[in-house]
Formats: sequence, structure tokens, C-alpha cells
Amino acid sequence: MEIISASVRSSALTYAEFRELTDELLAQGRTTNEDNREEMLAYTRQNIQRMNKWDRILQLSDDSLLRLRGVGRPVVLLTLVEGWCGDVAQVLPVLDKIANANDRIELRIIFRDQHPEIMDAFLTNGTRAIPKVLVLDAESGQVLGTWGPRPSEAQAMVMDMKQTVQILPEEERADFRARSSEAMHAWYARDKGQRVQIEFLNTLMPLVRQEMSV
Repeated sequence: MEIISASVRSSALTYAEFRELTDELLAQGRTTNEDNREEMLAYTRQNIQRMNKWDRILQLSDDSLLRLRGVGRPVVLLTLVEGWCGDVAQVLPVLDKIANANDRIELRIIFRDQHPEIMDAFLTNGTRAIPKVLVLDAESGQVLGTWGPRPSEAQAMVMDMKQTVQILPEEERADFRARSSEAMHAWYARDKGQRVQIEFLNTLMPLVRQEMSV
């Protein structure tokens, strides 16, 4: 698989740096990719509130903590994001908790629109869907595997929405998209990060599991 360059890895942000930068840009009336329309600023504002909430209350399950004890290979979770993306706000806090649970896991963040060559190598159904997590070998930068942009149940909701909106009259589409987004975030709120934990660790653990000595 591909290797992510040392320069990209060294310039990637920590979660705390991403949070601080997003806050600073919003205070200036800007977004992470300079799409500074009011609706994008509103999405960013909502996402900051969501991340604040999850940072405060989210807890990894006992099963997740047990699984993470088996990490043997040091890895970097290089995650493509933008601050206005709703799924980013629901997923990144979970990844941060996972990284904090084992010092062999490091979360680093880059912006999708600043790295189109990386994003285009890891499309989802032909689209630049984010967040997209690239699991990298910490030493070489080799891409061991990928995950994202969202848990399977949420992904099914998105695909259903895209199919439905195509057959709606143009004047009904904006309202339908808004209601679908509300339903998606209500699902995330009920789930409390559990499906992200389960499905991401299902991807991660076969790549990093500590081998038993013989």
C-alpha cells in the first residue's frame, strides 16, 4: 500500500491543535478550508459544541479498553478532516480517546482540501468522504489499512438519503437533507460512540495485534 511522506506526518496536527485552530478560525469568521459561507460557519459552530460534549462525557467501553491492551505495533491514525464536517465531530473524539488509551497509538490530523492527492487515493464510493482514517506504521509511514467515514449503520442512512433525494422535486430537497442530517446526529447521540469504537477496532486490531511469544 501507499507510504505517507515524513513531511506530511510531521506537519499533521494533534487533536488539541486541531481543536484550537478550529476555534481560532471560527472567531475570525473562517473555516478550515476557507469556505466561509455562513452555513459552513454554522456547521463549524455546531461541531465545536458536539466535540466539547463528547470530550467531556465520552467513555470507552470495557471491551474496547481490553482490546486496546493487545496493541503491539506502534501506529499513527492519520485522519483527513475538515472542521465543518458533522461526522468529523462525532468520530474524532472517539479516536482521541482510543489514542489516549494506549501509548502505541498516536492520532494525527490533516485537512482534506490541503491534501487532495492523499484524499483522492482513499475515496469512499468515488467521493472525498471524511473523516477518513489511515492507519500508518509509525516508523515507515506505510498505510496498513483505512477506516471511515462513519459506522455502517450511519453509512446506510447516508446512502438511503442520497437515493431518496434524487427522486424528490428540487424544492423539497433542502428540507429533506436538513431532516436527514438531524436524524443522523440523533443516531450518533443515542449511540454514544459505541459503534465507532467497535467498527474502528475491528479494522485496527488485526493490523496491530501483539503476537504471542512461543
